[in-house]
Amino acid sequence: MKTGLHPENYRLVAFKDMSNEKVFITRSCAPSKETITVDGVEYPVIKLEVSSYSHPFFTGKMKFVDTAGRVDKFRNKYKAHYEKMASK
Repeated sequence: MKTGLHPENYRLVAFKDMSNEKVFITRSCAPSKETITVDGVEYPVIKLEVSSYSHPFFTGKMKFVDTAGRVDKFRNKYKAHYEKMASK
């Protein structure tokens, strides 16, 4: 393996799924300003919107994710570009 490729500051970090408040602990070098106490031990916490605890693929349940407006926002952003390409 190449040296100096991977970060050296791996530590135990708590990842918290905000949709269902589940917490799991794993090693990471992701920066965090917040901490959480799990079983009497304080860990840096990274907040997640979706994890294996809430993703429909892993849970088998369909969950509505608010994506309204993303396509419209994209189309509005690139409307002039599309109109220019269509006129050629």
